Amino acid sequence: MKHQIAIFRFTLGHGQSIGPAELHALWARACQSPNVSVGRAQGAHGGDKPTYSLYASQQLENLPSVEQRLRELLDQIQLRASLIALHHR
Repeated sequence: MKHQIAIFRFTLGHGQSIGPAELHALWARACQSPNVSVGRAQGAHGGDKPTYSLYASQQLENLPSVEQRLRELLDQIQLRASLIALHHR
């Protein structure tokens, strides 16, 4: 597998959550590739929202389309995500 970098990070709305398997499947659909990974870090303080990270190959093509699909998929499962793009292309 090629070296992976963080492409997006996000937090979810109050009381919302997503498990690692579901998040991986959603991210793989958005990227149209199974070669992705995900991460979750708890907020600095116990009550802070966790931050989810989405990783993919540096050679991931058409990032604007990937981001649009990701937003649509999150909307379809009714998750309110504050999405931050970390890619700079």
